[in-house]
Amino acid sequence: MFAPVSVFSNSFNSRRLLLLVTWCCLVGGAHASSNTDGDETLSLVETRLLLMKDVARYKWHHDQPVEDLAREQVVLEQARSDALRHSLNVESYRAFMSAQINAAKAIQQYWFRRWQRGAPPDEGPDLVGAIRPQLITLGQKIAHSLTSSDLEHQRAIISVRGLDKASKEQLTHKLSLVQRYAHRLEQVLSSGTLRIGTTGDYAPFSLAIGDIQAMKFEGVDIDLAIDLARSLGVEPVFVRTSWPTLMADLANGAFDVGMSGVSRTITRSREAFFTQPYHRGGKTPIARCIDRDRFRSLVDIDKPGVRIIVNPGGTNEAFTRQLTQADVRVFEDNTAIFSEIIESRADIMFTDLIEVQLQTSIHPDLCEVMKVPLTYQEKAILLPQDLHLMETVRTWLDQRLGDGTVRRLFDRHTDGGDPIE
Repeated sequence: MFAPVSVFSNSFNSRRLLLLVTWCCLVGGAHASSNTDGDETLSLVETRLLLMKDVARYKWHHDQPVEDLAREQVVLEQARSDALRHSLNVESYRAFMSAQINAAKAIQQYWFRRWQRGAPPDEGPDLVGAIRPQLITLGQKIAHSLTSSDLEHQRAIISVRGLDKASKEQLTHKLSLVQRYAHRLEQVLSSGTLRIGTTGDYAPFSLAIGDIQAMKFEGVDIDLAIDLARSLGVEPVFVRTSWPTLMADLANGAFDVGMSGVSRTITRSREAFFTQPYHRGGKTPIARCIDRDRFRSLVDIDKPGVRIIVNPGGTNEAFTRQLTQADVRVFEDNTAIFSEIIESRADIMFTDLIEVQLQTSIHPDLCEVMKVPLTYQEKAILLPQDLHLMETVRTWLDQRLGDGTVRRLFDRHTDGGDPIE
């Protein structure tokens, strides 16, 4: 296991230190505004804690106790997700968030004691509808701020009414111990979690089954992802992404590997790494069988009045946009797009040959129009620009290609698609 790298620097610029000390001496008793020129993370923490008075007001008027263990667990689960998104050591960040929870309870208890001795407060904003969304957003901003923080945190500049000295010292101490993973492979192994980004709308690679509360995924890439996680000795966690947001989600740390029948392209390779390909194919049109003779070439298709339908954001749309004469309609739901053709609300779609072969086997009204793909494409696993993770996943994929696992999965999920031989 690799040792985590501290997110904080051991030294900082002496001039900035002098300015920070001077500032703290001048306005040490102020509230959130005191951190305007200070550290971003502490400012965000302070802002979050200042909302605890409103939380206490809501609980006071609704006869709710300060401590809510079920909600605390939700907050800690969100903290784990935020930590993984920003490559923060899960255990150290969880300890820091636990200290925030304790500080928040201390502030709420302070206000409860005051109101028990004197006049009760006016009813404040709604906890669920107004306050909690702010708390969630601030929590995400705190995690993000730690990715670039390089200053030692000054214990004296958190100043929130009701926050006792012991809680404040514990909070700032735990904050100073937050660490970052050295690289993504260390994060996966240390956290015990492999997050797999998948669209769930592209059979036979990835298809979502069930509603959002009980959603499961199936397909070639899903089985491969489970095998990869097992090989690494970690748990697979599937993260729903989409073709329009795929690359942004990867860049934002939403997942560790993208496995959804992702095509290797030059544009994507500028922003990410890819493994070697595990499937080769290309774009080809699919149409109603009764129109099979109508669309024998691109010239036949790219005409006014021909209604092309396409799902947004991926290589299907990129290819379709090259046509200039036909009418193009973007259709959001890729799982229902073939019904649009069957019901004559569209004439044709361009997608990968393997999907055309699968859909024509499912829908007898649909036919493959051209026998030879119009383009050449390779499917591969999408990765962040992390050499350690890439080399590990490439080695695993070499083994699965070599031992026939990939071939068997394509046979299971298709009528014999063409993976890499």
